[in-house]
Amino acid sequence: MTKYNFFLLVIMSAFIACNNPVKTINIPIDPNKDAHTLSNADSFELKHLDLDINVDMDNKRISGKAVWSVDNSKYALPKLKFDTYNLLIDSVVADGKKVKFEFGDTIIYLGRALAIPVTETTKSIAVYYAAGANAKALQWLEPQQTHDKKFPFLYTQSESIYARSWLPCADGPGIRFTYNARVKVPHGLLALMSADNPEQINDSSIYHFVMDKPVPAYLMALAVGDIAFKSVDSRTGVYAEKGMIDKVRWEFENIGNMVTTAEKLYGSYRWGRYDVIVLPPGFPIGGMENPKLTFSTPTVIAGDRSLVSLIAHELAHSWSGNLVTNATWNDFWLNEGFTNYFERRITEEMMGKSYTDMLWELGYQDLIDNVKELGATSRDTWLKDSLNGRDPDDGFSDIPYEKGSHFLKLIELNVGRPKFDSFLASYFNEHAFKTMNTEQFLSYLNTHLIKGDTALLHKIQINMWVYAPGIPENCPRADSERFMKVNTQRINFLKGMPAKQLAVNDWTTHEWLQFLRKMPDTLLLKQMEDLDVAFKFTQSKNAEIADLWFLIALKNNYTTAYPAMDTFLSSVGRRKFLEPLYGEMMKTEKGSSMAKAIFLKYRNNYHPLAQESLLKIMNKK
Repeated sequence: MTKYNFFLLVIMSAFIACNNPVKTINIPIDPNKDAHTLSNADSFELKHLDLDINVDMDNKRISGKAVWSVDNSKYALPKLKFDTYNLLIDSVVADGKKVKFEFGDTIIYLGRALAIPVTETTKSIAVYYAAGANAKALQWLEPQQTHDKKFPFLYTQSESIYARSWLPCADGPGIRFTYNARVKVPHGLLALMSADNPEQINDSSIYHFVMDKPVPAYLMALAVGDIAFKSVDSRTGVYAEKGMIDKVRWEFENIGNMVTTAEKLYGSYRWGRYDVIVLPPGFPIGGMENPKLTFSTPTVIAGDRSLVSLIAHELAHSWSGNLVTNATWNDFWLNEGFTNYFERRITEEMMGKSYTDMLWELGYQDLIDNVKELGATSRDTWLKDSLNGRDPDDGFSDIPYEKGSHFLKLIELNVGRPKFDSFLASYFNEHAFKTMNTEQFLSYLNTHLIKGDTALLHKIQINMWVYAPGIPENCPRADSERFMKVNTQRINFLKGMPAKQLAVNDWTTHEWLQFLRKMPDTLLLKQMEDLDVAFKFTQSKNAEIADLWFLIALKNNYTTAYPAMDTFLSSVGRRKFLEPLYGEMMKTEKGSSMAKAIFLKYRNNYHPLAQESLLKIMNKK
């Protein structure tokens, strides 16, 4: 069934003005209503945002006004509600007249609703506000926390529901709007947003932005710092701190080709430019698909272009996520499962099948581990999630990414790649700049691809994937030819072959990850030393390899690696790397003391979201 099959009618009484009679209105309530927004923007039209803000780096404060263009004519609501989280609201003006606003109760995870009295004819709402150092979306960096260590830096991370912590908004993935912005920053710094962007610092310190395509609030993004730009081709380029820009430009040499490859698969790129900014080390995730400007972790800069599949992932979001967006966070797999699948199709076109098969296999391993961690019967291992009353970040696991992409891979294998590609291209085109929930997608899948084919339905077993836990028995597996060779070398080592004699000369990052992942939990000291001398794992500049090696070092009390691990934890803010290491340290009393000491030293280097995750890990013990 689709979300439009059932409606609950709610009778609401509204005063249009104090002397007008009560007006009864019937509002259809979607049974898949977003439980993570306190706004009522599903019942009025949110059209456009004009944002005018000042960024005060010294006092760690954003202040200004958010002017919303609205249409309240359909249901004539007496109050429009917006999401806020720890915002300071100075005043609200509706159609040029100051009005009395009020806050709702504070709700865990969600913040407070800002209720604004309006009439049926209200067209404009201006909220004068400020966001401070405690905003969950913001990381304010001192100069010493940046790469170049010369100027402060600010960046946002609005996904999933953190846009409300730096601007008053209707903060739900199913609510889209266009925006313009005027941003004033300290002299000598550059401001960038998820919009049309400048390429160099100007003398006025004021920057203007336009996003003329409707986006949800979680794709609102801002970065401010001493940032340089280099073009890759006519529609792609890179931003980074000046001391990193040359390395970044070299690493991302092929992003223009990525865009072209993606277009050949699933249709035109609709956002104009595609640029990437590499942020300072504290960025808590791998990448964020902000329209026109992907935010990227510096851990992708490996010096050999071996980790740029992350950029393929964020680029793929320009179709799956940004163009067609999950209606609620319970439908998150529609963003990430599709993107994971699309990323690997881009990678296969550019790098070949055997290379991409390694990504599929590593992803399958991640899925197995995540299901084991959550529990094979856990409700959290369904594709259709159930996050109502919970932090939507609880849904950020490997389930939507890997179970989702393997589900799509299964469909491809059963209907044939040409047919599935045609289906996906039509899906993106027909639903461009719209939202989608799970039931709508399954209805579209049945109508346009399955077409009532009972034999095909039996092969795919949709309900086992979407509405049941664990990993279905028909989950596809990639060809593991290259990993079989890796496994042979690992076995040779464990049987006594010296590490320097192993046949590893042509290995990519992914082969090294397979080699280390499948090592037994317990290794002899001499084995650890042999591996380290031969391959210099402790000194590795590849964050993926280094993180896995440090995890093995902790399990085997290989203290030689600890100083380098300390340095790693001081300079990497990505939760993917931090959480396993802190989690492993917390398993022993000695490790627990080390974890807490390291966290105290480097806490401020981590984004607030990463700090929150690590505190949860350390407080479990």
